[in-house]
Amino acid sequence: MTTPDDAASFFDAEMGRFLAQFEADIQPLEELQERVKAIRGRGEAADGWVRAEVSASGALDSLRIDPRAMRLGADALAEAVLAAASDATADLTTQMAGMMTDGLTPFADEARRSNED
Repeated sequence: MTTPDDAASFFDAEMGRFLAQFEADIQPLEELQERVKAIRGRGEAADGWVRAEVSASGALDSLRIDPRAMRLGADALAEAVLAAASDATADLTTQMAGMMTDGLTPFADEARRSNED
């Protein structure tokens, strides 16, 4: 006959196994999240005189303007800044798409296999 203590012990052991498996399953997602936080998009314009960097959120994180770019004039310099920022955003998007595809494919494959069963 099973006692309440036996059932509680079994339940504790099963919960421990379940939580350990869950932690192992989400570890790759946590690593992906950290990699996404660290990603930076980079772009440049005006022959490299203007360089921009955006963070994972898409915010302009860094802008470097070579002193030679001042000769471009205000309007051309403004266009170069916008072009560099746009290129940086496009670079970020490309990197993130690749990272997400690589990082989430194993989970999609497993979900697909589970649905087939």
